[in-house]
Amino acid sequence: MGNTHFGFQNVDEDEKAGRVRGVFDAVASKYDVMNDLMSLGLHRAWKAYTVAVANVRDGQRVLDIAGGTGDLARAFARKVGASGLVVHTDINEAMLRTGRDRLIDEGFVLPTTICDAERLPFAGGSFDVVSVAFGLRNMTHKDLALAEMARVLKPGGRLLVLEFSKVAKPLEKAYDWYSFNVLPRLGQWVAGDAQSYRYLAESIRMHPDQATLKAMMKNVGFCHVDVHDLTGGVAALHVGLKV
Repeated sequence: MGNTHFGFQNVDEDEKAGRVRGVFDAVASKYDVMNDLMSLGLHRAWKAYTVAVANVRDGQRVLDIAGGTGDLARAFARKVGASGLVVHTDINEAMLRTGRDRLIDEGFVLPTTICDAERLPFAGGSFDVVSVAFGLRNMTHKDLALAEMARVLKPGGRLLVLEFSKVAKPLEKAYDWYSFNVLPRLGQWVAGDAQSYRYLAESIRMHPDQATLKAMMKNVGFCHVDVHDLTGGVAALHVGLKV
């Protein structure tokens, strides 16, 4: 077993999953507030852009990985209609339960399951679209997770990865100051949890930049990958096409 990153710390690979689970157990009830704080509310526009780019059609099958509170699953369910299918998944039970309850409250009854993106419990070629929003950076073996996402896609299917990314140089100092000085204090004030928010800011810095993630997606079988920088690279949407 090797080492990996948990924020800026070096930890055993088998330890990371448990520590990440602890973070999301802690923030599940405040997850949407957390995303608002981390993105100054822009995550809602980024997700809407992701749904628009996905261009999901009536009757298609969509897998939402690390679906959390269900924002993308809800939007995709509206697009696929009664003849389609959206599967809402997350590795974290507290996050998944929060999302499932919210979806049901809004009239969406979707298949919901706990699953590890590195070992997806679905047959190859099962889905037209796979999405993961703000979840890839928390996975221990990102290459394995991306390979699994490619496996469960049909030929011609698309993977959409929305994630915090490498900001443009002019924004770096202000972004770092906000992330490491303001965000943990807001986390403490809003959720009583500065440590989890500090980890989340650190995890963004350890995530592969746009070019590196594009290369990783090509290495696992995506023949074409488009990169859409959002808000000066604060986030990026990677869209991969499976051969």
